[in-house]
Amino acid sequence: MNPLFIRRGRCRAFRWLLPLALSTVSAAAVGQTMDPGRTDHSHMDHSQMDHAKSGQTGPASVRKPAPKRLKSSRPKPVTDHSQHDSGGHAGHAMTMPSAFGPYAATRDASGTSWQPDVSPHEGIHQRLAEWSIMSHGSVNLNYARQDGPRGASQTFVTGMLMTMAQRQLGDGTLGVRAMMSPEPFMGPNGYPLLLATGETADGRSHLIDRQHPHELFMELAATYSYNLSKTTSIFIYGGLPGEPALGPPAFMHRTSGMDNPEAPISHHWLDSTHITFGVVTLGTVIDTWKFEASTFRGREPDQYRYDIERPWLDSFSGRVSWNPTREWSMQVSYGHLNSSEQLAPLINEDRVTASAIYTTPFGDGHLWSSTASWGRKITDGKTLDAFLFESTAILKQNVTLFMRAERVDQSELTHHMAGLEGRAFTVSKVSAGGVYDFLRTDHAKFGVGGLASRYVLPEDLKPLYGRDLTSFMLFARLKII
Repeated sequence: MNPLFIRRGRCRAFRWLLPLALSTVSAAAVGQTMDPGRTDHSHMDHSQMDHAKSGQTGPASVRKPAPKRLKSSRPKPVTDHSQHDSGGHAGHAMTMPSAFGPYAATRDASGTSWQPDVSPHEGIHQRLAEWSIMSHGSVNLNYARQDGPRGASQTFVTGMLMTMAQRQLGDGTLGVRAMMSPEPFMGPNGYPLLLATGETADGRSHLIDRQHPHELFMELAATYSYNLSKTTSIFIYGGLPGEPALGPPAFMHRTSGMDNPEAPISHHWLDSTHITFGVVTLGTVIDTWKFEASTFRGREPDQYRYDIERPWLDSFSGRVSWNPTREWSMQVSYGHLNSSEQLAPLINEDRVTASAIYTTPFGDGHLWSSTASWGRKITDGKTLDAFLFESTAILKQNVTLFMRAERVDQSELTHHMAGLEGRAFTVSKVSAGGVYDFLRTDHAKFGVGGLASRYVLPEDLKPLYGRDLTSFMLFARLKII
C-alpha cells in the first residue's frame, strides 16, 4: 500500500464522503426528506402485504396460488410512539429498522453498542432508490477556561457529522456509515481539560491536562445482517476506522452525554476505542440480548489526524448487552489491547467495563437520561479504576440541563516529574451546565450554553494544581435534528 496514501495523502474516502454529506443536507433543505406518514414498503415483510384489491371477489378465489417461498424476517418500519421531540412534542415518526437485527434503530448507538429503545432518533431521514438514509450531527464553538497553575484558556471547535444508509441485499440488510469531525483543525495540542490524560497529538509527548482532538474520519464502516427469525439475527461489522465491542456507547453518542461538549476524564477507561483503525465484529441478537466479539487494532490513533492508518488486527474484545425494557440498556465487556500507547509500545492493556443507561420520557414532552459506568485498566502492573455518572434532562421549553460526576485513578499526571513518576492519584470532578436553543427550524436547532466544573484532589497534587479549582466553558451549538 502506498505510504503517501496511508500517512499523508488526502484519502479517496474524503472525495466521496464530503459530497455525500453535503448532498444529504441540501436534499433535506428542498424538502426531499422521507414523509413520516408514508409506509416504507421497501423494508416490509412481503408475506404480510395484501396484494389483492379491496373488495375483489370471484377470480381471486380461483387464482393459481403462487409458489411457496421462505418468508423474510426483516422488520417493518416502526412507528415509535416514544420518540421525543426536543421542542416538546411527542412524535409518531417512522423509525428506520436497525441494520443489525429485527428491532428499531433507536436502540443502536455508536459502533455496534446499544442504548435504550426509547432514545431519541434525531436526524434527517431520506430515501434514495433502495437506500434508507439518516444523517445527523452537531458542531460546537467553545471557549474553555481551566483554572490553576496547570490550566489554560482556548477557543476551539468540536463536533461530528454522520450519515448512515442501508438497503436490502439478498435476504439480509447491507449498511454503510461515514462520520467526520472538525476537531483536527484545533491543532496538535487538543484543548485544555484538567485531569485528562491519554494519547499523543504530536507523536513526541503525552497529553496531560488536555483532551486530544479526534480524527477527521471517525468512522468508515460497513455492516451486513441476516434475520434468522422475528427476534433473532446474526451480523458482521467492519470499520477502517470503526468501533470494537468494548465499553458503553461513546460519550458524544449517548443521550446522557451528547449535549455536554466537554469530554469525560474517564474517556480512556470507558470508550476511547470508538475510533480504531481496523476492526471486525461478529455478533448475534437474541430478542433483548446481544452477544458479540471483535478483533481490532489495539494501538491508539497516531498524530496524523487527517489520514487513514494501516489496519492491523492484533487485539480482541467481547461484550454482552441486555435491554430488559425499553427504558434500560446494560452491558459488560472485556478487551485486550496490544501495544495500546504509541509512546509506550511495549506495554499492553487489559480493560473491563460495565454500564447501565436509563432513559425515559416524563411530564409533558420532557426526556431524562442517565448513565452509570465503571471501567478498569490493568497495565504495566497497575490496576486503575474509573467511575462515571452523568444525567441529562431535555425539557420542552428548548432547555437542556446536564451534569457529570467522575472519580478516576490517574497514573500519568506526574509521570514526567522526578519523585512523583509512576504514582497513581485518585481525583474527582463534578460538572453541571445547560443549553438553551433559541432558534429552531425543521431540521436544525441553534443554541448557547455553558458549564462549570469543580475538582477534588489529594494533598500531594494541590501544590501543582491549586487548592480551589473552578473551570468553565461557554459554547454555541448547531445541531441537526
